[in-house]
Amino acid sequence: MRFYFLMAIFFMVGSFVSGQQMHDPKLEVVVSLGKSQPIGVSVSSTNRVFVSFPKREPYAFGLAEVSNGKAEAFPNSEWNVKEGTDKAKFFVNVQDIYVDTNDQLWVLDSKPSPSQSIFGDGDEQARTGDFKLVQIDLATNKVVSEYDFEGLDKFKSALNDVRVDTDKQMAYLSDPGQAGIVVLDLKSRQSRLVLANTAFTLADPDIVLQYEGKDMRDRQGNPFRSNVNGIALTKDNRYFYFKPINSLHLYRIETRYLADAALSAASLQGYVEDLGETTITHGLVADREGNIYLTSSLDYSIKRLTPDGKIELVVQDSRLIWPDSLGVGSDGYLYFSCAQVNRLPQWHGGEDKTSFPYEIYRVKVL
Repeated sequence: MRFYFLMAIFFMVGSFVSGQQMHDPKLEVVVSLGKSQPIGVSVSSTNRVFVSFPKREPYAFGLAEVSNGKAEAFPNSEWNVKEGTDKAKFFVNVQDIYVDTNDQLWVLDSKPSPSQSIFGDGDEQARTGDFKLVQIDLATNKVVSEYDFEGLDKFKSALNDVRVDTDKQMAYLSDPGQAGIVVLDLKSRQSRLVLANTAFTLADPDIVLQYEGKDMRDRQGNPFRSNVNGIALTKDNRYFYFKPINSLHLYRIETRYLADAALSAASLQGYVEDLGETTITHGLVADREGNIYLTSSLDYSIKRLTPDGKIELVVQDSRLIWPDSLGVGSDGYLYFSCAQVNRLPQWHGGEDKTSFPYEIYRVKVL
């Protein structure tokens, strides 16, 4: 009963915000992107802003740097070609990006098999996905390393978000396809799946997302559902936060346990902390003060969990349609995308409900 009460509150608030076109004066537009759908956002220590785009029409680039109100292909046009012969040398489908504490930009190039796509526009044909992780040094703007996830089950995987632990030389990735966390050892290049199909990583089947008075369902009536999706890593690399989209609970675990390949599955589960109910969330990010920011799409807002466990409203605005990925700059601004996934044709019987232009926003938080 508690969940349905909370859903009702979110729906009433969300309907009011949408219907009244509430605009928060604190919210600033960083860049307008026309019909190019932004997904990932990350910010460097010098406040360089990067945005990623899935390979959907109209396709301009998979990765861009935003400067002076314009987005330009990054690191160059060759990496952003629409098609190529060598998949190791161009972006197939950029899903997420992350600037680590050493100002290395990590690009998760992830194209799941059609049956594992969270966008709901694939079929059930059993084709393998394409996955690689690309490291770009922001001091030189050059690609310095690539990882191809040997050993990953590429029929089932749907790598979604990435965070990189510079202390332990580990990458942590959410995998809603396998309902688990993938831990990639950057030294050995070996990856392993942990916490798979647990209460912490599985979507709650009773939660059906509802926007503007309508359940989010595909043409067959199947509701949108995603297992573990949004993730965050604290700036000191100590805690890793994660949650499914179709869940209200937020979880965390100390990275020393994630990095310990000798721990049994049961032992690892014992180190997961349940932080209680939060909100329906697509993206997470941590700031230098230890706050965890959560996108909150049902009521068009961004919230944050403070170090003392309080949930605070950061910004609420009717333009925040499916706020998705976030980055915090040293300038004290929170930058984020709004992907409008709930308005795509596959959730409306083929009709595109998207509001253009897509935009990247920011709000002062520190």
